[in-house]
Amino acid sequence: QVQLVESGGGLVQAGGSLRLSCAASGRTFRQYAWFRQAPGKERDFVAAIGYNLGTTSYTDSAEGRFTISRDIAKNAVFLRLESLKPEDTAIYYCAARTSYRATASYASDYDFWGQGTQVTVSS
Repeated sequence: QVQLVESGGGLVQAGGSLRLSCAASGRTFRQYAWFRQAPGKERDFVAAIGYNLGTTSYTDSAEGRFTISRDIAKNAVFLRLESLKPEDTAIYYCAARTSYRATASYASDYDFWGQGTQVTVSS
Protein backbone atom coordinates (compact mmCIF):
# COMPACT_ATOMS: atom_id res chain seq x y z
CA GLN A 1 0.00 0.00 0.00
CA VAL A 2 1.39 3.35 -1.06
CA GLN A 3 1.40 5.93 1.71
CA LEU A 4 2.73 9.41 2.29
CA VAL A 5 2.52 10.47 5.91
CA GLU A 6 3.30 14.02 6.95
CA SER A 7 4.22 15.19 10.41
CA GLY A 8 5.82 18.16 12.14
CA GLY A 9 3.16 20.83 11.80
CA GLY A 10 2.02 22.95 14.70
CA LEU A 11 1.51 26.41 16.13
CA VAL A 12 4.46 28.78 16.01
CA GLN A 13 4.97 32.51 16.48
CA ALA A 14 5.91 34.73 13.57
CA GLY A 15 9.64 34.50 12.93
CA GLY A 16 9.77 30.94 14.21
CA SER A 17 10.69 27.69 12.48
CA LEU A 18 9.26 24.25 11.85
CA ARG A 19 10.48 21.11 10.14
CA LEU A 20 7.91 19.08 8.27
CA SER A 21 8.51 15.44 7.45
CA CYS A 22 7.01 13.16 4.84
CA ALA A 23 7.55 9.43 5.17
CA ALA A 24 6.92 7.39 2.04
CA SER A 25 6.15 3.69 1.87
CA GLY A 26 4.90 1.17 -0.65
CA ARG A 27 6.98 2.26 -3.62
CA THR A 28 9.86 4.40 -4.79
CA PHE A 29 9.14 7.87 -6.13
CA ARG A 30 11.34 10.00 -8.34
CA GLN A 31 10.08 13.40 -7.30
CA TYR A 32 8.47 14.88 -4.23
CA ALA A 33 6.86 18.22 -3.61
CA TRP A 34 5.26 20.23 -0.87
CA PHE A 35 2.07 22.15 -1.50
CA ARG A 36 0.01 24.23 0.87
CA GLN A 37 -3.61 25.22 1.05
CA ALA A 38 -4.99 28.06 3.13
CA PRO A 39 -8.71 28.25 3.97
CA GLY A 40 -10.73 29.27 0.94
CA LYS A 41 -7.73 29.18 -1.38
CA GLU A 42 -6.31 26.81 -3.94
CA ARG A 43 -3.58 24.32 -3.23
CA ASP A 44 -0.32 26.06 -4.12
CA PHE A 45 3.11 24.73 -4.96
CA VAL A 46 5.83 25.40 -2.38
CA ALA A 47 8.89 23.32 -3.30
CA ALA A 48 9.96 20.16 -5.10
CA ILE A 49 12.95 17.84 -5.08
CA GLY A 50 14.23 15.19 -7.45
CA TYR A 51 14.88 12.09 -5.42
CA ASN A 52 17.96 10.80 -7.22
CA LEU A 53 20.00 13.98 -7.70
CA GLY A 54 18.38 16.19 -5.09
CA THR A 55 17.59 18.94 -7.59
CA THR A 56 15.31 21.48 -5.95
CA SER A 57 12.87 24.18 -6.99
CA TYR A 58 10.88 26.70 -4.98
CA THR A 59 8.08 29.13 -5.40
CA ASP A 60 9.12 32.76 -5.00
CA SER A 61 7.58 33.12 -1.55
CA ALA A 62 9.50 30.08 -0.27
CA GLU A 63 12.87 30.89 -1.81
CA GLY A 64 15.38 31.76 0.90
CA ARG A 65 13.07 30.85 3.81
CA PHE A 66 12.14 27.23 3.15
CA THR A 67 14.44 24.32 2.41
CA ILE A 68 13.38 20.99 0.92
CA SER A 69 15.60 17.97 1.43
CA ARG A 70 15.46 14.20 1.34
CA ASP A 71 16.90 11.21 3.16
CA ILE A 72 17.23 8.34 0.71
CA ALA A 73 17.98 5.76 3.40
CA LYS A 74 14.77 6.65 5.25
CA ASN A 75 12.70 7.22 2.09
CA ALA A 76 11.67 10.54 3.55
CA VAL A 77 11.42 14.15 2.47
CA PHE A 78 11.57 17.23 4.66
CA LEU A 79 10.59 20.87 4.47
CA ARG A 80 12.35 23.28 6.79
CA LEU A 81 10.30 26.43 7.34
CA GLU A 82 12.10 29.47 8.70
CA SER A 83 11.21 33.11 9.31
CA LEU A 84 7.57 32.10 9.30
CA LYS A 85 4.88 34.68 8.66
CA PRO A 86 1.15 34.61 9.47
CA GLU A 87 0.46 34.27 5.74
CA ASP A 88 2.30 30.94 5.78
CA THR A 89 -0.60 29.51 7.77
CA ALA A 90 -2.02 26.59 5.80
CA ILE A 91 -2.32 22.85 5.58
CA TYR A 92 0.92 21.56 4.08
CA TYR A 93 0.71 18.50 1.84
CA CYS A 94 3.40 16.13 0.67
CA ALA A 95 3.02 14.88 -2.90
CA ALA A 96 4.95 12.46 -5.08
CA ARG A 97 5.26 11.31 -8.66
CA THR A 98 6.92 8.29 -10.20
CA SER A 99 8.98 10.18 -12.78
CA TYR A 100 11.03 13.35 -12.58
CA ARG A 101 10.07 16.51 -14.40
CA ALA A 102 11.70 19.79 -13.53
CA THR A 103 8.57 21.80 -14.36
CA ALA A 104 6.16 19.74 -12.24
CA SER A 105 4.65 22.46 -10.05
CA TYR A 106 0.93 21.90 -10.39
CA ALA A 107 -1.13 19.71 -8.11
CA SER A 108 -2.28 17.75 -11.16
CA ASP A 109 1.35 16.79 -11.87
CA TYR A 110 1.42 14.59 -8.76
CA ASP A 111 -0.30 11.26 -8.35
CA PHE A 112 0.14 10.53 -4.67
CA TRP A 113 -0.72 12.69 -1.69
CA GLY A 114 -0.46 12.66 2.05
CA GLN A 115 -3.21 13.71 4.43
CA GLY A 116 -1.63 17.06 5.25
CA THR A 117 -0.25 18.70 8.37
CA GLN A 118 -1.48 22.01 9.77
CA VAL A 119 0.92 24.91 10.17
CA THR A 120 -0.38 27.90 12.07
CA VAL A 121 1.71 31.05 12.47
CA SER A 122 0.55 33.58 15.03
CA SER A 123 1.39 37.25 14.80
